[in-house]
Parts: sequence; structure tokens; C-alpha cells
Amino acid sequence: MNSILNTSAYKFVSLTDLPNWRVNIKAQAELHSLKGTVLLSLEGINVFLAGLPEQLNAFRAWLEQYPCFQALPWKDSWSPEQPFKRLLVKLKKEIISMGVPTIIPENHRAKTVQPQQLKAWLDQGDDVVLLDTRNDYEVRLGTFDDAVLLDLQTFRAFPEKVTELLADYKKKKIVTFCTGGIRCEKAALLMDELGFSDVYQLDGGILKYFEECHGDHYQGECFVFDRRVALDKALNETATVQCFACLNPLTPMEQRLVSYVPGVSCQYCIGRKKPAAHVDHAAAL
Repeated sequence: MNSILNTSAYKFVSLTDLPNWRVNIKAQAELHSLKGTVLLSLEGINVFLAGLPEQLNAFRAWLEQYPCFQALPWKDSWSPEQPFKRLLVKLKKEIISMGVPTIIPENHRAKTVQPQQLKAWLDQGDDVVLLDTRNDYEVRLGTFDDAVLLDLQTFRAFPEKVTELLADYKKKKIVTFCTGGIRCEKAALLMDELGFSDVYQLDGGILKYFEECHGDHYQGECFVFDRRVALDKALNETATVQCFACLNPLTPMEQRLVSYVPGVSCQYCIGRKKPAAHVDHAAAL
């Protein structure tokens, strides 16, 4: 039985007195026995939390009493067990690290497309370029049909990689997407600045698209930054796991390979002296 409510939300909003916000948010989350990660920076808040529904809803009501956190676009899913090991409330330079200080989403937001509208464009065969702004290990589990992939190791590599698309895609209708919307929001703004003429962000990301459109035109699963590892199109946990050594996600087929030894290695890190643990569970959606 799925008794644990999982929620995520972000908002680009100017914050001050971050140490005080950190103390208060952590105290409220602990009061309601929640686990997960809350990222705070001068540019806003990014939340991933899970707990019993009445406890989580009480925390959300407390948070949204403050004007700066009103109308947070919460995205919910359910799980039978708590997907986080502990509670972290962290202060960061950016709630999603791209390393381009001129991009300030609070001041100006790129054009958005709602999931149902994107599905309609794809259903009728419109000339739309779908640009995946996620990291390579996420993309391996699934993405939209014919999506353009940038082979990103981290989102900080996006600014350099996307410039390579200017010659071929500058005048195309482009929809950027990611797990929950935060990366594609910054990505779309940067592309506007670089001179791409018609760029949208998928509002709510893949998770909202799954919720509203049942994953049409998408193949595979969606990686999530908690112990569930991946969700299917019905937002249910799948059989994908993570390698303990390097944290790469592994499908059931990959788990059957001889290179996979639980707690020791997988095909992505076997033989390495220091496996590259590049999956950051405090990363944003």
C-alpha cells in the first residue's frame, strides 16, 4: 500500500536571511517527521520531501503562509516506504547550478508549454525539437521520442554544449525538458539569451507530463533523486536500482550482467580504482 506522500517544488524568488530560513524550515520539517532535501539560495527554494500525507500537508501549509513561498507548484507521487534516508536543509549558491549569473528566472521567465499542449503538438506531427537538459545517466533510462541529447555529465556543462546547436536549431521551435522543470527553466532562458528564436520550457517537466498525459511519446522511465531511483509513466516505482559504488542507475537487464555485484561494482565502474559517484541526490529536478 502506498502510504508515503512524496512531493517536490521549486520557486525562483529573492531570499534574504538564509541561515534563519534554514533553521526554521528544518525545525518544521523535523516537527512533522519529514525526510528529504530542501535547497535554499539567494535565488529561491527547491524542495524534495516525503512523509505521511497529513504531516506533509501541514508542513506545506506552514511554508505557504509566507508570501515568498505562496503558490509553490507541488508535484506529488506515492510510495510504500520512505524514499529518503534523512533530512537535509542546505544553503547553496544556486538552487540549480548552471554557473551563468546573468540568468535570473525571477526577473524574466521563458515561454512555457503545458503538457497537454506539447502532447497535442506531438500528436499532430508539428515540427518541434525536444531538447533533453538532463544528465547522461538519467537519459539512459528514458526520454521523449527523437529528443536531442547533449551527453551532459552535469548541468553546468549545458551552456557550452547548447551553443553547438545554434547553427542547426536557431530558428526551430524548441521545447526544453527535465525531470521537474527547474533545469529546463534556466536552460530556456539561456537559449533566449544566446539567440535561439522560439524556445519553450515544459512546465512541470516530465513528472507533470506523466501525470497529465500518461507518458505518450516518451519511452522508458524517469530517473528521480531518491531511493525509488526511477518512476514509470504511472508514477510508480520501477525495478531499476543504483550501483552502491558509483550510483549509476541500473535496469533489470543491467543487474543481470556479471559486472554487477551488489555493493561492489557495475558495468559503469568495474575495474576503476575510484568510481565516479556523479549522481548527486541533492541535485535539483
